[in-house]
Amino acid sequence: MSKSAEKVLTTLKALRGHTLTGVSVSELAKTTGESQSQVCRYLATLVGQGFARQDDNGLYYLSVAFVQIATAHQKEIEFAQARINEIRQLTL
Repeated sequence: MSKSAEKVLTTLKALRGHTLTGVSVSELAKTTGESQSQVCRYLATLVGQGFARQDDNGLYYLSVAFVQIATAHQKEIEFAQARINEIRQLTL
């Protein structure tokens, strides 16, 4: 994985736990050990791709994209499990 991708993902992980309160660039910089300017770049990528959002006060949050991805993943797993169960019943 590229260093840039790793740093974006590290920033993404640092957004966890701030769903209700949001988090500032300076706090993310402290958490990740990156400069504020670098964190701003990473956040711009995350916002641009729909994985984070920024409020009117400049605080950042994870977006609902993760809930959507998790929901889609869960539906795929449930479908696959149901199909596996059907096949299992046919082979018994």
